[in-house]
Amino acid sequence: MKRLFILWLLIGFVGGAYAQKITITEQQTNQPIELVTLTSANSKHYATTNFKGEADISAFKQSEKIEIRSLGYKTVIKSFSELELEGFKISLEVSNFSLDEVVISGSRWRQSSDDVPSKIISISAKEVALQNPQSAADLLGVSGKVFIQKSQQGGGSPMIRGFATSRLLYSVDGVRMNTAIFRSGNLQNVINIDPFAVENTEVLFGPGSVIYGSDAIGGVMSFQTLTPQLSFTDEPLITGKASARYSSANNEKTGHFDVNLGFKKWAFVTSISSWDYDNLRQGSHGPDDYIKDYYVQRQDSTDVVITQDDKLLQIPSAYSQINMMQKIRFQPNENWDFQYGFHFSETSPYGRYDRHQRIRDGLPRYAEWDYGPQIWMMNNLNINYTSNNSVFDQMSLRLAHQWFEESRIDRTFNKTERNTQNEEVSAYSANLDFIKATGEKNTFFYGLEYVLNDVNSEGQLTDISTNISEAGPARYPQSKWQSMAVYVTDEFKVADNFTLSAGARYNYVLLDAEFDTTFYPFPFTEASLSHGALTGSLGGVYRPDDTWVISANLGTAFRSPNVDDLGKVFDSEPGSVVVPNPDLKPEYAYNADLGIAKVFRDVVKVDVTGYYTHLKDALVRRDFKLNGLDSIMYQGELSQVQAIQNAAVAHVYGVQVGVEVKLPKGFGFSTDVNIQKGEEELDNGDTSPSRHASPFFGVSRLNYKVNKLSMELNVNYQGEKDFEDLPDEEKGKTEIYALDENGNPYSPAWYTFNFKALYKMNDTFDVSGGIENLTDQRYRPYSSGISGAGRNFILALTAHF
Repeated sequence: MKRLFILWLLIGFVGGAYAQKITITEQQTNQPIELVTLTSANSKHYATTNFKGEADISAFKQSEKIEIRSLGYKTVIKSFSELELEGFKISLEVSNFSLDEVVISGSRWRQSSDDVPSKIISISAKEVALQNPQSAADLLGVSGKVFIQKSQQGGGSPMIRGFATSRLLYSVDGVRMNTAIFRSGNLQNVINIDPFAVENTEVLFGPGSVIYGSDAIGGVMSFQTLTPQLSFTDEPLITGKASARYSSANNEKTGHFDVNLGFKKWAFVTSISSWDYDNLRQGSHGPDDYIKDYYVQRQDSTDVVITQDDKLLQIPSAYSQINMMQKIRFQPNENWDFQYGFHFSETSPYGRYDRHQRIRDGLPRYAEWDYGPQIWMMNNLNINYTSNNSVFDQMSLRLAHQWFEESRIDRTFNKTERNTQNEEVSAYSANLDFIKATGEKNTFFYGLEYVLNDVNSEGQLTDISTNISEAGPARYPQSKWQSMAVYVTDEFKVADNFTLSAGARYNYVLLDAEFDTTFYPFPFTEASLSHGALTGSLGGVYRPDDTWVISANLGTAFRSPNVDDLGKVFDSEPGSVVVPNPDLKPEYAYNADLGIAKVFRDVVKVDVTGYYTHLKDALVRRDFKLNGLDSIMYQGELSQVQAIQNAAVAHVYGVQVGVEVKLPKGFGFSTDVNIQKGEEELDNGDTSPSRHASPFFGVSRLNYKVNKLSMELNVNYQGEKDFEDLPDEEKGKTEIYALDENGNPYSPAWYTFNFKALYKMNDTFDVSGGIENLTDQRYRPYSSGISGAGRNFILALTAHF
């Protein structure tokens, strides 16, 4: 160990002998530009600028082609010697439109979107600062291309191209966030990510299984958190920001602080955020069916229904949250880069609002239905090594451990028995990724992955009148879920304007579960699954000239049954109970998409993508029998037995359209619309609309920017989904939908007008805010169990240092 430490120090001292700094500014204002990406040919090297517009490019000294990119600026391509002649100072010209940018979600390596056939969008920190999203789910919704469902205020379940929940994959700093208990019902884990600590967000649309494995059927959401920035002088680099925000619709009180301390070889980032939300107030006019003007309170050993003074408040929906992050970076020389990250997030308990709307015999179905604290912790070590050898140009090793804890607490109205279910998942992952250029035109991306999830689930029954507790039914069996994979992708430049990409991945998955038959008479005590999955992709990007991009992609994806699919017990809807089914296999998706983007005279940009996905052996909830019975007693109610089964074929198709127009005098207009249709096979051979194929939705924006002021007037909207177009499984959820003239549930169309503004008072202070839902609409996004905010005033102050 002592020898290893001495070698580490020698590497640091020897490697620090050479460092070349470049400074990049904006041509018009001469202000430094942060997060500019510099990449060499075939992505052998990369660097990004800090808040001073500085980057270390000593690793580029032999490069003949260095591409300098930043969203909103024209790309510059220079050799190292040319940069040297210019004194290592570059000014970037503002660009109306950009058809290429640097992305990482397509391969886990930085690469130009010119070379990626999949559709990928980026959401920058600047856009986040203007829009002031309250959570990471709202951050995704800012794009206008991701639909967000909410069952309670403390949540947000993205829907992408007709898929959601465990058919979408979340990645944080390159680490898979999905666990073996990510469910097919609405999923709220994305709120654990701190939007203040996110440096850049990318959404990859369509299959991503070749790189990310199971679950990446509909898309991948990749979050890159703040990267520790090194100093390029003898003085330490100290930067950071402090923010405070208030919103009126839920009495939001938010605070955030982050600081970067950088030296020549070491850098540290510390971040902490705190949110406190009161009950959410909905709009004053809209469907009366969304109003629940009461809540339940325990008084003198009795559950009492309390009539609200303000019927627009959605009680209970209040919650709070805290996030902390610590990252450490050590860069001993231009070849090695070590980064360690610690993330922690914890919410308070919060009410699941959709369940609090259920009625039985004219009274509330539940006196309590809450989620306990949702906890996420991650330790992540990322080691990058650059070496131009016969095996790789760059190597990246990611080792991560994550801890997830969540619980559910429910109690029937005027019953004393409280049911608590607690789940804990310890998730370990190791990724070893390589990139190798075998010439100027050919680049290989390849790697290995291992994932282990250890699931522990417990149940507890408590008599609240005596406070005596005993063991109760658990939601899941005690389980281990493992995934092992190898992948390779080849990127070949057929010509300067045409790139082909092909990839394949083989995945092997193991699942072992042990069931407790104390509370449910399962005909088995153990279950095991083991299966392999082969997926592939083939695509191309063609640029006839600088104003055209045409991309096409064919891909397959898969989702292996996880513990939630195989082993859970829960009430999916009134009168139904889902039980385990150990006889499952993976579901497969086959996808094709075609995208065309065109810029007209540097004034108008049009971006259209069409797609079609076929899902085979889809894991869906269907009627089932347990020990020959089609109904059992569950929580005191005779319930239809159901289970997850490979029982369907599904089809999803749609189109995404974006239009952007640059108008004179700092004005601009843009619109993004999404149209998708999905259908799913039923047991009787009929079809039903897919649950996660959202109605028509989009956002249109009118922007104005001059000097230090940015303003935006936008309208968000959703089309109607009438009763006939509702999925069969949604038609029984009358408590969360509006009712039509026949008393049938449906999702009405809605819109909100919103105004946002950001003003840079000086180099230190920014003030931002706006008014959301100007006309105070009462609306509820499709499939959501809680209404959106009514008229909402936002004010935020940020100090940079």
